[in-house]
This record gives sequence, structure tokens and C-alpha cells, in this order.
Amino acid sequence: MASELCKTISVARLEKHKNLFLNYRNLHHFPLELLKDEGLQHLERLYMKRNSLTTLKQKETQLFCLSLFHARAVPLSAYRYLHSNNIVVVPEAIGSLVKLQCLDLSDNALKIVCPEIGRLRALRHLRLANNQLQFLPPEVGDLKELQTLDISTNRLLTLPERLHLCLSLQYLTVDRNRLWCVPRHLCQLPSLNELSMAGNRLAFLPLDLGRSRELQYVYVDNNIHLKGLPSYLYNKVIGCSGCGAPIQVSEAKLLSFSSGQLTVFLPAEVKAIGTENDHVLPLQELAMRCLYHTCHRFLKDLNFLSPISLPRSLLELLHCPLGHCHRCSEPMFTIVYPKLFPLRETPMAGLHQGRTTVSFVAYCCSTQCLQTFDLLS
Repeated sequence: MASELCKTISVARLEKHKNLFLNYRNLHHFPLELLKDEGLQHLERLYMKRNSLTTLKQKETQLFCLSLFHARAVPLSAYRYLHSNNIVVVPEAIGSLVKLQCLDLSDNALKIVCPEIGRLRALRHLRLANNQLQFLPPEVGDLKELQTLDISTNRLLTLPERLHLCLSLQYLTVDRNRLWCVPRHLCQLPSLNELSMAGNRLAFLPLDLGRSRELQYVYVDNNIHLKGLPSYLYNKVIGCSGCGAPIQVSEAKLLSFSSGQLTVFLPAEVKAIGTENDHVLPLQELAMRCLYHTCHRFLKDLNFLSPISLPRSLLELLHCPLGHCHRCSEPMFTIVYPKLFPLRETPMAGLHQGRTTVSFVAYCCSTQCLQTFDLLS
């Protein structure tokens, strides 16, 4: 096998191949023959799936990086496919592959993604599906060119808030993890077109999810605790089969409101639920709304407010409100006025044919908006 491997690499070097396929070779180590005599000078894509790699040693990764840098003809579309192995850790030297555009480490045994991955500023596609990840480093938010992120079938409990800084992100797949909440900051992703979070433990979704015109596809199937969808999703393509099973949430104590036999849970940041009988907003809510409008009228950057002027938690809330009124778009910070629209009463009911019991929930800023908002008109 070793001689056959050397022959394959030698032929690729002599014939200046741009693609090299080393799939299904039962490799236990990264082949150092690739790194000799400028072996990667013309190589653009390296495929090494379905091997037995357990790790990439620091030295091997550094040599691979140096080969990319010294290759005179390496284009910006450099790819690296290492999926379907048994890699547990990718060393810090991965951060040296600054020209890398696609990294596929799916179907391995990854438990840790090093922070240095944030240095791959040209990365457009990152696939980490079918691993054992429990968290992602915040540095993923530094990937400004990232368009596709697939982290399905892992053990993630939450997503990093800085993920909203991936301004080019269009497709986010987080199916079959252990998510119980979604950072509301993700609603700020300007390019996100498709969001898939099927098969998790979600009990609620961010109030603003779907407010962006770019987001057109949302899949939350088989989240049995999820019983309410923000009404901003009403005109989107929604997958919600298997949601709303009559099982109580035990992982966290959440605010909820009921309508008939249905109880809908609200995000943990919501401090109060308003009703039609409330005619005066809480003082804190009034102050936050006033401050928000003042800041955005004169300054786009809210950092001019010092932590002394406002507690850090409230300062962060100014940057990203709980949500915006589904009737008038007024920002909301502590209190919401929910209004339920059972899916069975909407034209979408026929699409799911009884496979879900979720409802659309409109979150309003006041009793007036609550009384005048009608999803179905």
C-alpha cells in the first residue's frame, strides 16, 4: 500500500495534477510524501475521506501550510477534504491556512475546534457535521467570508453569540444537536437565507426570527417542546412537523402564556408578559425605548455610553433588543404582549396535515398594537 501511495503521489507531481484523491486508503497518518519537493505546487484540491486518520500532528499541519504558501500556482480556491476519518483534534497550525476557502472535517471524532480557526479569513464553507463537538469557539464570528456552516449531528447546547458577525453567512445547519435556545443576535445576520435546526430541544425561538427579508427557509422539525413560531415566519417556508408534543420543559424555568389548551414558552430574557388590561408600560421599558431612539438618531455606535452610565447587561440589550413589535416595529426590551394564531386556523394548516400543534405568535409592544394586529387579514 505504501509503494502504491508513493506512486500515486509521484504521478500527480510529475503530471502536475490539480486534484489528488487519496480516499479509502486506510491511512493512519498524513502522507509526508505530499510535502516533499514542492509537492503541492499545482495541487488545488486534496481529498482524503474515509481513512483512519486520528489526528493531524502539529509538524504535519505546519508543513502542509508552508507547502501552500510556497506553491507558486496555488489559487485562492484551495480546498481541504478530511472528512470521514477519526480526527479528534485539529492543531492550532490550521490557522496558517489563510487562503483556504473550504474545510470539510465531517464524520470525524472532533471534540474541540481550536480558536485559531478564526484566522481562516478566506474560508467560505465550513463543514463539521457528525462529530462530538459540545461548543464552537467565539472566533468563528471572525469568518467574514463564511457562506455555509454545517454543524449538524454534534452535541452543541448553544451557539456562540458572535456568530452574528459572519456577515456573509447564507446557510446555517444545526440539525440533531442539543440546542435549547438560539441567540437572538442571529436575527441580525444580514445574508442568512436558510436556517435549519431540526431535531433539537428548542422550546422557543427569537422574537425577531424571520424579520429579515433575506431569511426565506426555516426548518425546526422535531423540536417537541416548541409550540410557538414568531409570526414573522408566516410567509416563509417553514418546516415544523413533529413540534409541539404535550411534554413540559424541565431543563429551564421559562415564562409562558396560555391560550385555550396551548401553552407557549417565551425566551428567558423576557421579564414580563403584558395583557390587554395593561395600559401603562413599566418605567424601565419606557426608559430603554427612549434611550434606544436617542442613540440611533445621533450615533450608530452605542459604545459611546460608558458602563457607568448604564449597566453592562442593559447596554448589550440596547445593541440587540429582545425583538421588534410585529405591528409597528417598535423595539422591545423587557416586556412583550403576545397574541396567538393557531396554525390550524391559517392557510398553512393543510401543508402539515396534523403533524404539528404549533401556533404563530405575534409579539407586540403595547395593548394598542395587540388589539389591532391581525396576522390573517
